Amino acid sequence: MIDMMEHHRMLRDYNINVVYSGPLWAEGIAWVAGTLRKRMEFEELPLETSQEVFSVFVEQVNNMLMYSAEKEQFEAPGEQQTEAPKGTFILGTNGKSHFIQTGNLVRNDAVDLIKNKIDHLNTLDKQELRKYYKKQMRSDSVDNGSKGAGLGLIEIARRISSKIEYAFTPFDEDFTFFAMYVTIGGL
Repeated sequence: MIDMMEHHRMLRDYNINVVYSGPLWAEGIAWVAGTLRKRMEFEELPLETSQEVFSVFVEQVNNMLMYSAEKEQFEAPGEQQTEAPKGTFILGTNGKSHFIQTGNLVRNDAVDLIKNKIDHLNTLDKQELRKYYKKQMRSDSVDNGSKGAGLGLIEIARRISSKIEYAFTPFDEDFTFFAMYVTIGGL
C-alpha cells in the first residue's frame, strides 16, 4: 500500500509540480499545457521565463509524440481502434530554475542518431544554435529515421539555460529507454 502522505512529501521535497506517465495525445497534452500555464501565472514568473518553460515543455512532448516507439492501443465505444505513443514527463522547480524531464522508449537503431544530435547541439553556443536553426529551417534534407530536420531539439537547446542532459538505458533487444533532462532559467 502506498503511503499518500509520504508520496506527497517526496513530491514537495523534490519540488515536483507535475508528473505523468502513460499514453500521450494532443487533447491530453493541451490540458496539461493549460494547467502548466496557469501554475506559472500563480507563481508570478517573469513572462520570458514562463514562455521558455512552456515552449520547452511543448517541444519535449512533441518529440515524445513523434518518436516514442511504445504505443498503447485504444478502442473507444463506437470508434475504431487507435493507438497513442507512451511517455513520461516530470516538471518541477529547483530554486529559481525550472526543470523538465521526459522519457520514452526509442528503437535501438535510433540511439546513435539521437545521441549524435544532442552531443552536437551541446557543443554550440546560443548564437551558433540560432544560425544552425535557420540553416536547418532552409534545409531540404531530412535525417534518416527523423520526421523533421531535428528542429525540436534545436529549439529546446536554444531556450534552456544549460546543456541537454540525457541517458539511454537498454530495455530489450529492440528498444532503449531515452531520458532527457533540461533546466530553464535561474542559472
